[in-house]
Formats: sequence, structure tokens, C-alpha cells
Amino acid sequence: MIKGLHHAAFRCRNSEETRAFYEDFLGLPLAGALEIKETKTGRETFVLHSFYQLDDGSNIAFFEAPEQEFSFTRQHDYDLHLALEVSMEHLHEMFEKGKTAEIETRGISDHGFISSIYFRDPNGYVVELTARKENHDDHLHAGNVKARNILADWTSRFHAE
Repeated sequence: MIKGLHHAAFRCRNSEETRAFYEDFLGLPLAGALEIKETKTGRETFVLHSFYQLDDGSNIAFFEAPEQEFSFTRQHDYDLHLALEVSMEHLHEMFEKGKTAEIETRGISDHGFISSIYFRDPNGYVVELTARKENHDDHLHAGNVKARNILADWTSRFHAE
């Protein structure tokens, strides 16, 4: 049985710039770092793996591999984004903090069951901060028959054989 998310890992180009965004700006403490010097197959490598912890104990992790080419491209929100839950009060505070810090900040967007703001981290990843609205659990819950019907309709329209 899956208990929860331990960590989600992404590449980064500079671990210190990434730390400054996730720890100093977002407030996620650096919880661990691991320098990887050898692959499981015995090949020499130079990789830093760092972890930033959320209140529930899960982590966002990054790999910096300076000797391996990696092309950072700005992702569209639909392609890739990381959504982190905050209170509505904190959402508004972070919106102002982002604007004051001159970090690309978008929102506040009303999605019906959540409100969200969006930043770009130093790697170009979109980071969403989201706050639940009162009707959140009506929209998002295990066994959601309405969601299953929406998915079935979508599949029949766009993936019909």
C-alpha cells in the first residue's frame, strides 16, 4: 500500500540558487543533502542530491549534475508544475512577497475549489501555491464518480478508436 509521497525529484542547474528559492523564499528547510560520487554500476560521477521538507514530512528534491548536459526550458503550466498547499492567508502573503522580491508572480487564480498563485523557480519550473476553498472536498475526493464520468467522456471524444 502506498502511504504517501516521500519526495519528488527534479534536476537543477545550481544547488545554491535552488536552495535560496525553496528555503529562503518559500520557507522549506533544507532537510538533507547527499553527494553521489559513484553510480550503482561503479561509474565515477559528481552529483549533489538535496531535499527540502514540507510540513507533512514529504520532500521536494533536486539533482545537480554539473558534468551532465541538461537543457532547461521554460515549461508551460500544463506541461509541468509543482503545486504546494498553503493557507489562504499565506497565499496572499506569498503573492505580495513574490511581487516585492521581483520574482515572476502570477495569480491569484480562482479555480473554483482552490485559489492559486504561480512562481518560476531559478530552473524555470512553475511552482504553484494553492489554498483550498470550502467546497474543495466536494470536487476532489477518492471515488469521485463525476471525475470518472468526465474522464470517460474526454476519452471517448479525443481517443476514440
